[in-house]
Amino acid sequence: MKALFPRVAFMAYRTAGRMLRPFSGVYLTGRTFAGKEDRSRRRERYGHASAERPERPLVWVHAASVGELNAIAGLIDYLARHNVHVLLTTSTVTAAAIATNRFGERVTHQYRPLDIAPIMRRFLDHWRPDLAISCESEIWPVSVHLLSERHIPHALVNGRLSDRSFERWTKNSSLAAELLSRYALILAQSDEQAERFSALSERRVISTGNLKADAQIPPADMEEVRRLRAAIGERDVWAAISTHPGEEKMAGVVHKMLTKRHPDILTLVVPRHAERGDAVAKELAEAGLRVAQRSKGEAPDRQTDIWIGDTMNELGLYLRLTGIVFMGRSMADEATGGQNPLEAAMLDSAILTGPAMTNFRDAFDRLRKAGGAKTINDKEMLAGAVSFLLSRPTVRNGMAAAASDAAGKMRGALDATLRELDRYIHPLVVDATFRDESDDLQ
Repeated sequence: MKALFPRVAFMAYRTAGRMLRPFSGVYLTGRTFAGKEDRSRRRERYGHASAERPERPLVWVHAASVGELNAIAGLIDYLARHNVHVLLTTSTVTAAAIATNRFGERVTHQYRPLDIAPIMRRFLDHWRPDLAISCESEIWPVSVHLLSERHIPHALVNGRLSDRSFERWTKNSSLAAELLSRYALILAQSDEQAERFSALSERRVISTGNLKADAQIPPADMEEVRRLRAAIGERDVWAAISTHPGEEKMAGVVHKMLTKRHPDILTLVVPRHAERGDAVAKELAEAGLRVAQRSKGEAPDRQTDIWIGDTMNELGLYLRLTGIVFMGRSMADEATGGQNPLEAAMLDSAILTGPAMTNFRDAFDRLRKAGGAKTINDKEMLAGAVSFLLSRPTVRNGMAAAASDAAGKMRGALDATLRELDRYIHPLVVDATFRDESDDLQ
Protein backbone atom coordinates (compact mmCIF):
# COMPACT_ATOMS: atom_id res chain seq x y z
CA MET A 1 0.00 0.00 0.00
CA LYS A 2 2.85 2.37 0.89
CA ALA A 3 4.50 1.76 -2.49
CA LEU A 4 1.22 2.64 -4.20
CA PHE A 5 0.88 6.06 -2.57
CA PRO A 6 3.53 7.92 -4.62
CA ARG A 7 1.94 6.68 -7.84
CA VAL A 8 -1.52 7.80 -6.71
CA ALA A 9 -0.19 11.17 -5.51
CA PHE A 10 1.59 11.77 -8.80
CA MET A 11 -1.52 10.82 -10.80
CA ALA A 12 -3.51 13.27 -8.68
CA TYR A 13 -0.92 15.99 -9.39
CA ARG A 14 -1.10 15.34 -13.14
CA THR A 15 -4.89 15.23 -13.08
CA ALA A 16 -5.01 18.54 -11.21
CA GLY A 17 -2.68 20.03 -13.84
CA ARG A 18 -4.96 18.92 -16.66
CA MET A 19 -8.04 20.26 -14.86
CA LEU A 20 -6.42 23.61 -14.14
CA ARG A 21 -4.94 23.99 -17.61
CA PRO A 22 -7.99 25.92 -18.97
CA PHE A 23 -7.49 28.45 -16.15
CA SER A 24 -3.76 28.89 -16.74
CA GLY A 25 -4.46 31.89 -18.98
CA VAL A 26 -6.12 33.69 -16.06
CA TYR A 27 -3.15 32.83 -13.85
CA LEU A 28 -0.61 34.12 -16.38
CA THR A 29 -2.67 37.24 -17.11
CA GLY A 30 -2.67 38.11 -13.43
CA ARG A 31 1.09 37.67 -13.30
CA THR A 32 1.44 39.81 -16.43
CA PHE A 33 -0.46 42.71 -14.85
CA ALA A 34 1.76 42.34 -11.78
CA GLY A 35 4.85 42.68 -14.00
CA LYS A 36 5.89 39.06 -13.42
CA GLU A 37 5.35 37.78 -16.97
CA ASP A 38 6.51 38.90 -20.43
CA ARG A 39 3.31 39.29 -22.45
CA SER A 40 5.15 39.01 -25.78
CA ARG A 41 6.61 35.61 -24.84
CA ARG A 42 3.68 33.98 -23.09
CA ARG A 43 3.60 31.09 -25.60
CA GLU A 44 6.87 29.86 -24.14
CA ARG A 45 5.05 29.19 -20.88
CA TYR A 46 2.87 26.74 -22.83
CA GLY A 47 5.93 24.92 -24.18
CA HIS A 48 6.00 26.58 -27.61
CA ALA A 49 9.60 27.26 -28.62
CA SER A 50 10.58 30.67 -29.95
CA ALA A 51 13.89 29.41 -31.37
CA GLU A 52 15.19 26.43 -33.30
CA ARG A 53 17.11 23.64 -31.62
CA PRO A 54 20.76 23.62 -32.77
CA GLU A 55 22.14 20.37 -34.17
CA ARG A 56 24.67 19.85 -31.42
CA PRO A 57 24.70 18.56 -27.82
CA LEU A 58 22.27 20.58 -25.71
CA VAL A 59 21.97 20.94 -21.95
CA TRP A 60 18.78 22.32 -20.43
CA VAL A 61 19.66 24.45 -17.40
CA HIS A 62 16.87 25.83 -15.20
CA ALA A 63 17.43 28.68 -12.76
CA ALA A 64 14.14 30.04 -11.44
CA SER A 65 15.17 33.54 -10.41
CA VAL A 66 18.10 35.92 -10.08
CA GLY A 67 19.70 34.19 -7.10
CA GLU A 68 19.75 30.78 -8.77
CA LEU A 69 20.96 32.31 -12.05
CA ASN A 70 23.89 34.02 -10.35
CA ALA A 71 24.74 30.75 -8.61
CA ILE A 72 24.78 28.66 -11.77
CA ALA A 73 26.34 31.24 -14.12
CA GLY A 74 29.82 29.73 -13.80
CA LEU A 75 28.50 26.32 -14.86
CA ILE A 76 26.78 27.88 -17.88
CA ASP A 77 30.02 29.65 -18.83
CA TYR A 78 31.88 26.34 -18.63
CA LEU A 79 29.42 24.59 -20.96
CA ALA A 80 29.44 27.48 -23.44
CA ARG A 81 33.25 27.53 -23.51
CA HIS A 82 33.23 23.85 -24.48
CA ASN A 83 30.76 24.38 -27.34
CA VAL A 84 27.90 22.60 -25.60
CA HIS A 85 24.74 24.55 -26.32
CA VAL A 86 22.82 25.73 -23.27
CA LEU A 87 19.06 26.11 -23.20
CA LEU A 88 18.49 28.33 -20.17
CA THR A 89 15.02 28.64 -18.66
CA THR A 90 14.00 31.07 -15.93
CA SER A 91 10.69 31.81 -14.27
CA THR A 92 11.01 35.57 -13.73
CA VAL A 93 11.33 38.52 -16.09
CA THR A 94 14.15 39.97 -13.98
CA ALA A 95 16.22 36.81 -14.37
CA ALA A 96 15.44 36.77 -18.10
CA ALA A 97 16.75 40.33 -18.52
CA ILE A 98 19.92 39.54 -16.58
CA ALA A 99 20.44 36.34 -18.58
CA THR A 100 20.28 38.27 -21.85
CA ASN A 101 22.80 40.84 -20.61
CA ARG A 102 25.06 38.24 -19.03
CA PHE A 103 25.19 35.60 -21.77
CA GLY A 104 23.91 37.22 -24.96
CA GLU A 105 23.81 34.79 -27.88
CA ARG A 106 25.97 32.19 -26.14
CA VAL A 107 22.82 30.60 -24.72
CA THR A 108 19.19 30.27 -25.80
CA HIS A 109 16.80 31.65 -23.22
CA GLN A 110 13.20 30.52 -22.84
CA TYR A 111 10.67 30.95 -20.06
CA ARG A 112 10.06 27.76 -18.12
CA PRO A 113 6.89 25.98 -19.26
CA LEU A 114 4.10 25.25 -16.81
CA ASP A 115 4.54 21.85 -15.15
CA ILE A 116 1.59 20.27 -17.01
CA ALA A 117 2.16 17.03 -18.92
CA PRO A 118 1.04 18.06 -22.47
CA ILE A 119 2.93 21.34 -22.16
CA MET A 120 6.12 19.72 -20.92
CA ARG A 121 5.94 17.05 -23.63
CA ARG A 122 5.73 19.77 -26.29
CA PHE A 123 8.75 21.49 -24.74
CA LEU A 124 10.84 18.30 -24.54
CA ASP A 125 9.81 17.11 -28.02
CA HIS A 126 11.26 20.29 -29.50
CA TRP A 127 14.41 20.74 -27.44
CA ARG A 128 15.41 17.08 -26.88
CA PRO A 129 18.00 17.87 -24.18
CA ASP A 130 20.92 15.51 -23.69
CA LEU A 131 21.17 16.53 -20.03
CA ALA A 132 18.96 18.55 -17.67
CA ILE A 133 20.34 20.55 -14.73
CA SER A 134 18.09 22.21 -12.15
CA CYS A 135 19.28 24.57 -9.44
CA GLU A 136 18.53 24.63 -5.71
CA SER A 137 14.93 23.67 -4.87
CA GLU A 138 13.33 23.44 -8.32
CA ILE A 139 11.62 20.04 -8.04
CA TRP A 140 8.74 19.84 -10.54
CA PRO A 141 7.04 16.41 -10.51
CA VAL A 142 5.89 16.27 -14.16
CA SER A 143 9.27 17.43 -15.46
CA VAL A 144 11.11 14.96 -13.24
CA HIS A 145 8.94 12.07 -14.44
CA LEU A 146 9.07 12.94 -18.14
CA LEU A 147 12.83 13.35 -18.13
CA SER A 148 13.17 10.02 -16.37
CA GLU A 149 10.80 8.28 -18.82
CA ARG A 150 12.86 9.61 -21.73
CA HIS A 151 16.11 8.45 -20.08
CA ILE A 152 17.48 12.00 -20.04
CA PRO A 153 19.91 12.38 -17.10
CA HIS A 154 18.67 15.00 -14.65
CA ALA A 155 20.94 16.60 -12.04
CA LEU A 156 19.99 18.86 -9.15
CA VAL A 157 22.87 21.17 -8.26
CA ASN A 158 23.36 23.56 -5.34
CA GLY A 159 20.44 21.67 -3.82
CA ARG A 160 18.61 23.31 -0.97
CA LEU A 161 15.41 22.64 0.99
CA SER A 162 14.13 25.39 3.27
CA ASP A 163 12.87 24.43 6.72
CA ARG A 164 9.30 24.76 5.47
CA SER A 165 9.93 22.71 2.31
CA PHE A 166 11.74 19.99 4.23
CA GLU A 167 8.87 19.74 6.69
CA ARG A 168 6.34 19.54 3.85
CA TRP A 169 8.30 16.86 1.98
CA THR A 170 8.82 14.89 5.21
CA LYS A 171 5.05 14.63 5.58
CA ASN A 172 4.99 13.16 2.06
CA SER A 173 8.18 11.15 2.39
CA SER A 174 7.21 8.31 0.04
CA LEU A 175 6.39 10.78 -2.75
CA ALA A 176 9.64 12.66 -2.09
CA ALA A 177 11.63 9.43 -2.23
CA GLU A 178 9.98 8.41 -5.51
CA LEU A 179 10.71 11.78 -7.12
CA LEU A 180 14.27 12.14 -5.85
CA SER A 181 15.11 8.60 -6.94
CA ARG A 182 14.56 9.69 -10.55
CA TYR A 183 17.46 12.17 -10.46
CA ALA A 184 20.74 10.95 -11.86
CA LEU A 185 22.64 13.10 -9.38
CA ILE A 186 21.83 15.36 -6.41
CA LEU A 187 24.51 17.82 -5.26
CA ALA A 188 23.73 19.80 -2.10
CA GLN A 189 25.11 23.18 -1.10
CA SER A 190 26.01 22.16 2.47
CA ASP A 191 26.36 19.10 4.68
CA GLU A 192 23.07 19.94 6.39
CA GLN A 193 21.28 20.10 3.05
CA ALA A 194 22.86 16.82 1.92
CA GLU A 195 21.52 15.17 5.08
CA ARG A 196 18.03 16.50 4.31
CA PHE A 197 17.98 15.12 0.79
CA SER A 198 19.43 11.82 1.99
CA ALA A 199 16.78 11.55 4.70
CA LEU A 200 14.04 11.98 2.11
CA SER A 201 15.48 9.75 -0.59
CA GLU A 202 17.69 7.22 1.21
CA ARG A 203 20.29 7.79 -1.48
CA ARG A 204 23.82 9.14 -1.44
CA VAL A 205 23.76 12.91 -1.82
CA ILE A 206 27.05 14.78 -2.20
CA SER A 207 27.78 18.10 -0.51
CA THR A 208 29.73 20.22 -2.99
CA GLY A 209 29.45 23.64 -1.32
CA ASN A 210 27.46 26.72 -2.20
CA LEU A 211 27.84 27.83 -5.82
CA LYS A 212 26.95 31.38 -4.75
CA ALA A 213 30.35 31.59 -3.05
CA ASP A 214 31.94 31.06 -6.48
CA ALA A 215 29.84 33.74 -8.16
CA GLN A 216 31.57 36.75 -9.65
CA ILE A 217 31.95 39.84 -7.47
CA PRO A 218 28.95 42.02 -8.41
CA PRO A 219 30.17 44.47 -11.07
CA ALA A 220 29.60 48.21 -11.12
CA ASP A 221 30.23 51.24 -13.30
CA MET A 222 33.19 52.63 -11.34
CA GLU A 223 32.78 56.11 -12.85
CA GLU A 224 29.24 56.14 -11.47
CA VAL A 225 30.50 54.88 -8.11
CA ARG A 226 32.95 57.79 -7.95
CA ARG A 227 30.23 60.28 -8.93
CA LEU A 228 27.90 59.05 -6.22
CA ARG A 229 30.64 58.96 -3.61
CA ALA A 230 31.32 62.61 -4.40
CA ALA A 231 27.60 63.39 -4.02
CA ILE A 232 27.50 61.64 -0.64
CA GLY A 233 30.70 63.30 0.52
CA GLU A 234 31.79 62.65 4.12
CA ARG A 235 28.38 61.51 5.32
CA ASP A 236 28.06 58.29 7.28
CA VAL A 237 26.26 55.61 5.24
CA TRP A 238 24.61 52.31 6.08
CA ALA A 239 22.45 50.11 3.85
CA ALA A 240 19.45 47.82 4.16
CA ILE A 241 19.82 45.41 1.23
CA SER A 242 17.28 43.05 -0.38
CA THR A 243 14.49 44.29 1.85
CA HIS A 244 10.92 43.02 1.91
CA PRO A 245 7.67 44.75 2.98
CA GLY A 246 7.94 45.93 6.57
CA GLU A 247 11.72 46.19 6.52
CA GLU A 248 11.82 49.48 4.62
CA LYS A 249 9.60 51.10 7.26
CA MET A 250 11.89 49.63 9.91
CA ALA A 251 14.92 51.14 8.12
CA GLY A 252 13.19 54.53 8.24
CA VAL A 253 12.63 54.20 12.00
CA VAL A 254 16.25 53.14 12.48
CA HIS A 255 17.39 56.15 10.44
CA LYS A 256 15.55 58.51 12.82
CA MET A 257 17.15 56.77 15.81
CA LEU A 258 20.59 57.11 14.29
CA THR A 259 20.27 60.84 13.62
CA LYS A 260 20.50 61.49 17.36
CA ARG A 261 24.18 60.48 17.33
CA HIS A 262 24.89 60.74 13.61
CA PRO A 263 22.92 63.78 12.43
CA ASP A 264 24.37 63.70 8.91
CA ILE A 265 23.69 60.01 8.25
CA LEU A 266 22.42 58.65 4.91
CA THR A 267 20.40 55.44 4.76
CA LEU A 268 20.46 53.40 1.57
CA VAL A 269 17.46 51.09 1.05
CA VAL A 270 17.58 48.50 -1.75
CA PRO A 271 14.27 46.61 -2.10
CA ARG A 272 14.57 42.99 -3.19
CA HIS A 273 12.05 43.73 -5.93
CA ALA A 274 12.96 46.96 -7.69
CA GLU A 275 9.41 47.51 -8.96
CA ARG A 276 8.39 48.28 -5.36
CA GLY A 277 10.50 51.46 -5.42
CA ASP A 278 7.62 53.92 -5.77
CA ALA A 279 5.61 52.26 -3.01
CA VAL A 280 8.63 52.24 -0.70
CA ALA A 281 9.33 55.92 -1.46
CA LYS A 282 5.71 56.84 -0.69
CA GLU A 283 5.74 54.93 2.61
CA LEU A 284 8.97 56.57 3.79
CA ALA A 285 7.97 60.04 2.63
CA GLU A 286 4.71 59.72 4.58
CA ALA A 287 6.85 58.93 7.63
CA GLY A 288 8.41 62.39 7.28
CA LEU A 289 11.66 61.36 5.60
CA ARG A 290 13.26 63.06 2.61
CA VAL A 291 13.57 60.44 -0.10
CA ALA A 292 15.43 60.16 -3.42
CA GLN A 293 15.14 57.30 -5.93
CA ARG A 294 17.86 55.88 -8.16
CA SER A 295 15.26 54.80 -10.74
CA LYS A 296 14.31 58.46 -11.27
CA GLY A 297 17.92 59.54 -11.77
CA GLU A 298 18.06 61.19 -8.35
CA ALA A 299 21.39 61.22 -6.53
CA PRO A 300 21.46 61.77 -2.77
CA ASP A 301 22.13 65.37 -1.76
CA ARG A 302 22.79 66.90 1.66
CA GLN A 303 19.07 66.92 2.47
CA THR A 304 18.37 63.29 1.52
CA ASP A 305 17.55 60.97 4.42
CA ILE A 306 16.82 57.80 2.45
CA TRP A 307 18.20 56.94 -0.97
CA ILE A 308 16.28 54.10 -2.58
CA GLY A 309 18.22 51.77 -4.88
CA ASP A 310 15.28 50.66 -7.01
CA THR A 311 17.10 49.55 -10.14
CA MET A 312 17.94 46.08 -11.43
CA ASN A 313 21.41 44.57 -11.58
CA GLU A 314 23.15 47.38 -9.69
CA LEU A 315 23.80 45.65 -6.37
CA GLY A 316 27.54 46.00 -6.97
CA LEU A 317 27.16 49.78 -7.15
CA TYR A 318 25.14 50.02 -3.94
CA LEU A 319 27.47 47.76 -1.99
CA ARG A 320 30.47 49.87 -2.98
CA LEU A 321 28.90 52.94 -1.35
CA THR A 322 28.70 51.53 2.17
CA GLY A 323 30.62 49.34 4.58
CA ILE A 324 27.68 48.35 6.81
CA VAL A 325 24.92 46.15 5.43
CA PHE A 326 21.73 44.80 6.95
CA MET A 327 20.53 41.80 4.95
CA GLY A 328 16.77 41.83 4.39
CA ARG A 329 14.07 39.20 4.48
CA SER A 330 15.33 38.37 7.94
CA MET A 331 12.99 40.57 10.02
CA ALA A 332 10.02 41.10 7.69
CA ASP A 333 6.55 40.38 9.05
CA GLU A 334 5.65 37.83 6.35
CA ALA A 335 8.60 36.88 4.10
CA THR A 336 11.37 35.37 6.19
CA GLY A 337 14.32 33.15 5.46
CA GLY A 338 17.08 35.64 4.75
CA GLN A 339 18.93 36.70 1.61
CA ASN A 340 22.34 35.77 0.24
CA PRO A 341 25.04 37.62 2.25
CA LEU A 342 28.00 36.46 0.17
CA GLU A 343 27.94 39.32 -2.35
CA ALA A 344 28.11 41.83 0.50
CA ALA A 345 30.89 39.80 2.09
CA MET A 346 32.88 39.79 -1.17
CA LEU A 347 32.71 43.61 -1.21
CA ASP A 348 34.10 44.12 2.29
CA SER A 349 30.94 44.86 4.26
CA ALA A 350 30.27 44.35 7.94
CA ILE A 351 27.07 42.29 7.83
CA LEU A 352 24.03 42.42 10.10
CA THR A 353 21.04 40.10 9.87
CA GLY A 354 17.77 39.47 11.63
CA PRO A 355 17.13 36.09 13.26
CA ALA A 356 15.17 34.60 10.32
CA MET A 357 17.91 33.66 7.86
CA THR A 358 17.40 29.91 7.58
CA ASN A 359 17.62 29.87 3.77
CA PHE A 360 21.29 30.85 4.08
CA ARG A 361 22.02 29.38 7.49
CA ASP A 362 25.31 27.73 6.48
CA ALA A 363 26.71 30.93 4.95
CA PHE A 364 25.66 33.08 7.91
CA ASP A 365 27.04 30.53 10.39
CA ARG A 366 30.43 30.65 8.69
CA LEU A 367 30.41 34.44 8.51
CA ARG A 368 29.44 34.75 12.18
CA LYS A 369 32.10 32.27 13.32
CA ALA A 370 34.71 34.29 11.40
CA GLY A 371 33.53 37.53 13.02
CA GLY A 372 32.16 39.02 9.80
CA ALA A 373 28.44 38.99 10.65
CA LYS A 374 26.22 39.55 13.67
CA THR A 375 22.59 38.73 14.39
CA ILE A 376 20.27 41.44 15.70
CA ASN A 377 16.76 40.85 16.99
CA ASP A 378 14.86 44.12 16.57
CA LYS A 379 15.07 47.68 15.25
CA GLU A 380 16.55 49.03 18.51
CA MET A 381 19.34 46.46 18.36
CA LEU A 382 19.90 47.25 14.66
CA ALA A 383 20.20 50.98 15.37
CA GLY A 384 22.65 50.26 18.19
CA ALA A 385 24.77 47.97 16.04
CA VAL A 386 24.95 50.44 13.15
CA SER A 387 25.81 53.30 15.51
CA PHE A 388 28.52 51.20 17.17
CA LEU A 389 30.13 50.31 13.85
CA LEU A 390 29.95 53.88 12.56
CA SER A 391 31.67 55.13 15.72
CA ARG A 392 34.40 52.47 15.62
CA PRO A 393 35.81 52.23 12.09
CA THR A 394 38.54 49.82 13.21
CA VAL A 395 35.93 47.32 14.41
CA ARG A 396 33.86 47.86 11.26
CA ASN A 397 36.85 47.32 8.99
CA GLY A 398 37.82 44.21 10.94
CA MET A 399 34.34 42.74 10.50
CA ALA A 400 34.40 43.54 6.79
CA ALA A 401 37.81 41.91 6.34
CA ALA A 402 36.65 38.82 8.26
CA ALA A 403 33.54 38.56 6.08
CA SER A 404 35.59 38.83 2.90
CA ASP A 405 38.07 36.21 4.12
CA ALA A 406 35.28 33.80 5.13
CA ALA A 407 33.58 34.19 1.76
CA GLY A 408 36.86 33.45 0.02
CA LYS A 409 37.28 30.24 2.03
CA MET A 410 33.84 29.05 0.87
CA ARG A 411 34.90 29.05 -2.77
CA GLY A 412 35.48 25.81 -4.66
CA ALA A 413 31.89 24.64 -5.14
CA LEU A 414 31.99 25.12 -8.92
CA ASP A 415 35.02 22.86 -9.34
CA ALA A 416 33.45 20.23 -7.07
CA THR A 417 30.18 20.42 -9.00
CA LEU A 418 31.92 20.07 -12.35
CA ARG A 419 33.86 17.04 -11.10
CA GLU A 420 30.63 15.28 -10.15
CA LEU A 421 28.92 16.27 -13.40
CA ASP A 422 31.86 15.26 -15.57
CA ARG A 423 30.52 11.76 -16.35
CA TYR A 424 27.51 13.42 -18.02
CA ILE A 425 29.17 16.52 -19.49
CA HIS A 426 32.36 14.96 -20.88
CA PRO A 427 30.64 12.85 -23.58
CA LEU A 428 28.77 15.96 -24.74
CA VAL A 429 32.00 17.96 -24.93
CA VAL A 430 33.62 15.18 -26.99
CA ASP A 431 30.59 15.08 -29.31
CA ALA A 432 30.63 18.88 -29.72
CA THR A 433 34.35 18.85 -30.49
CA PHE A 434 33.91 16.07 -33.07
CA ARG A 435 31.11 17.99 -34.77
CA ASP A 436 33.22 21.15 -34.92
CA GLU A 437 36.16 19.27 -36.43
CA SER A 438 33.85 17.61 -38.99
CA ASP A 439 32.43 21.00 -39.94
CA ASP A 440 35.98 22.36 -40.43
CA LEU A 441 36.80 19.49 -42.83
CA GLN A 442 33.77 20.10 -45.02
